[in-house]
Amino acid sequence: MRKVFCGLAISVFIMFVLPWLAVTFVKGDGGMAVCFLLFYAVNPIYSVIIGVFAGRNVRTLWSLPIFCAVFFLLGTWAFFDMGETAFILYASVYLVLGIAAMLFSAIVRKKM
Repeated sequence: MRKVFCGLAISVFIMFVLPWLAVTFVKGDGGMAVCFLLFYAVNPIYSVIIGVFAGRNVRTLWSLPIFCAVFFLLGTWAFFDMGETAFILYASVYLVLGIAAMLFSAIVRKKM
């Protein structure tokens, strides 16, 4: 149970707090660059990492990739534009990345 809470806390920080920090403290073109960095580098890499982590114990940690995508969606809707459909596409891509990494990690772990 501790691993679930740890994964959820990190997901909240990366997917909810980092967009807030980008909107609050970085202005102008720098803010756009930080958002691109978040959306195209940090968030996908984290989705894969949380998927690999969840693949270590799928029975207990299967929900982490789902929560990761949900927290991303909540964070971007809260701090950018509520109801923007493009963020649903990003969240679904992060969800697919996380689940694929989880399944791949679980398969590799079983073969070892």
